[in-house]
Amino acid sequence: MSRHGFELKTNEQIILMREAGLITAAALREVRKAIRPGVTTLELDAIAEAAIIKRGAHSNFQLVDGYFHTICTSVNDEIVHGIPGGRVLKAGDLVSIDCGAEKGEWNGDSAISVIVPGADDGEPTAAEVAPATLATRRLLSDVTEESLWVGIAALAKAEHLHEVGAAIEDYVVEQSEAHKQRFGILDQYVGHGIGRSMHEDPPVYNFAVRDKGPKVVPGLCVAIEPMITAGSNKTKILKDGWTVSAKDGSDASHWEHTVAVHDKGIWVLTAEDGGAARLAKYGVTPVALG
Repeated sequence: MSRHGFELKTNEQIILMREAGLITAAALREVRKAIRPGVTTLELDAIAEAAIIKRGAHSNFQLVDGYFHTICTSVNDEIVHGIPGGRVLKAGDLVSIDCGAEKGEWNGDSAISVIVPGADDGEPTAAEVAPATLATRRLLSDVTEESLWVGIAALAKAEHLHEVGAAIEDYVVEQSEAHKQRFGILDQYVGHGIGRSMHEDPPVYNFAVRDKGPKVVPGLCVAIEPMITAGSNKTKILKDGWTVSAKDGSDASHWEHTVAVHDKGIWVLTAEDGGAARLAKYGVTPVALG
């Protein structure tokens, strides 16, 4: 434990975390390829588990007390922590997949949102999902994903960690006004530090808070994960005791990456290119170690 109140990682440890991050990314890639009408969320869970085991790691979600699956699958108005089961995905559904892997003693954590394609992997038709619903879901996912990269770019230039949340909120508010679409940023659920455990200090907010937060210094490793609805940010927990759903029934999206700050820059550990393609527009060049 450092004087900052949480463990800072060495460059050598960050390289080991990168391995867990790439395994997490590979599992999400395999799940994304399998998303189509007719597949169940439990089938997606099995695909993620196989991908992680094949690479010599194990699911860190299964280390959470009382949780027995490899991924969380949250569909439409479900925001996070959806339990895989017999639910059959339909064309036009918006499904968020949260996944994590532990390799050795180091962890990766990442999430994506995917719109289920129509027949033959094409665009969902009006008969499968209302065009207005599909358009809102697409916009919601795009805004949530871009807000994640806005937050990562802010981290690369920040003096204090809570600048990340302020940047995310500013972007989401700007997009809400531009598209005349209400967006709700969850305030009960936030990002987190990561390393030897999947969830560590410090918390990483997706919205502006009063204090500055810890200084951004080499060795800081965090999971940034905006969770946004197309309505109110009020939530409810479903009867399964895990699934967090939008109280007003609005659709939701969740995107996440594990990011390391080191003495040469930042590195998105769960992105195959380290974040290079998405960060270029913000004037940020991630730097790989090793």
